[in-house]
Amino acid sequence: MEKLTLAKAKEILAKHTTEQHLFTHAAAVSAAMESMAEHFGADKEHWAAIGYLHDVDFEKFPGEHCQHVRELLEPEGISAADIDTIISHGYGLTGAEIKPETDCQKSLFAVDELTGIVHAYSLMRPEKFEGMSVKSLKKKFKDKRFAAKCNREVITKGAEDLGMDLGILMELCIKGMTAHADELQ
Repeated sequence: MEKLTLAKAKEILAKHTTEQHLFTHAAAVSAAMESMAEHFGADKEHWAAIGYLHDVDFEKFPGEHCQHVRELLEPEGISAADIDTIISHGYGLTGAEIKPETDCQKSLFAVDELTGIVHAYSLMRPEKFEGMSVKSLKKKFKDKRFAAKCNREVITKGAEDLGMDLGILMELCIKGMTAHADELQ
């Protein structure tokens, strides 16, 4: 079984997704996962590919998200471990029964919602991602009306599951998304 690459992830997602905002979200989560992989000394491209592909079934099955990942990815030759990692980001939220256990799974669970807040904040700043501070992001995070659809409890739980301070998680997310800012505007 070949390793999942970012190019392969992009090819697969394009078969199942048409909405531009979902591609932008895929790029944001991919960027954050690349930064998380660097933090954990893991394979950055592999984690970025996982992040890019994490919502592969969302557009077709929004009410059953994470429950159709296996049927979409097995025919593509994606490993069972990678499929399990993708499914695990919906644990406790979508009926997904795979609990995040690995650093990659826990990272995906943690950054999925956080990228929404970081991205929304970047869109209201003249300098976008450049110079975004954890301190200012934390203020936005505390304002429940800002990016209201992003689940703060999931982000907080994700940081706790990683044994990571929320500020460090935010810093890594900002770092990854800043590195890929051109894809996220």
